[in-house]
Amino acid sequence: MKYLIVGLGNIGNEYANTRHNIGFKVLDALAAASNTTFTTRRYGDVATMRVKNAQLVLLKPSTYMNLSGVAVRYWKQQENIPLENILIIVDDIALPFGAIRLKPRGSDAGHNGLKNIAEMLGTQDYARLKFGIGNDFPRGCQIDYVLGPFTPEQQTLLPERIEIAVDAVKTYALAGIDRAMNMYNNK
Repeated sequence: MKYLIVGLGNIGNEYANTRHNIGFKVLDALAAASNTTFTTRRYGDVATMRVKNAQLVLLKPSTYMNLSGVAVRYWKQQENIPLENILIIVDDIALPFGAIRLKPRGSDAGHNGLKNIAEMLGTQDYARLKFGIGNDFPRGCQIDYVLGPFTPEQQTLLPERIEIAVDAVKTYALAGIDRAMNMYNNK
C-alpha cells in the first residue's frame, strides 16, 4: 500500500520554528527516524520511506500554507494515491499544546491550509492528524500566535509529543485510521 503523508507548514527560515510549521517538524522526525532525506521537487520537498509493507510518500508543500492543496493534488495524482490513503498533519489551536487527534474527515475549522486542500481535492473526506498548539493568545492576535515560536517550556516537551505523532502516522499506515484513533487520540 502507498500513502501520501503531508505535513503542513510554510517554507523559509522565518517560519521554521513556528507553531504553524508543526506538520513539517513531524515529517522531519519521521524521515530522520528512517534515515530518509527530502529532495526538493515540484511543489514541495518529498521523501519516500517504508514502514513494513507500507510505502510512505512524505510531502512538505512549498506552496505556503494557504495553497497547500495545489501540492497535495499534484502528488496524489503523480503517485496515483487514493483519497483514503492521504493523511494531512496540521496544527490546531482548538487543542491544548501537544494533544493529538486523528480524524477520518472533517471541516477545515477555519484553517486556510485545510480549506485549500478541500477545494483542490473537491472533498473534505481525507484523514488528518491534528497537533494541538494551544490558544494562549489575546483576542485578535491569532496570526501572531500561530506564526510565533513555541514557548521554552513547550520546546522542552515538543520532541516527546512529536515522537507520539510519528508513531501515530506509522500506525495509521499499518493498521488504518480507526486503530490509530483508538491508540492515540487520548495520549
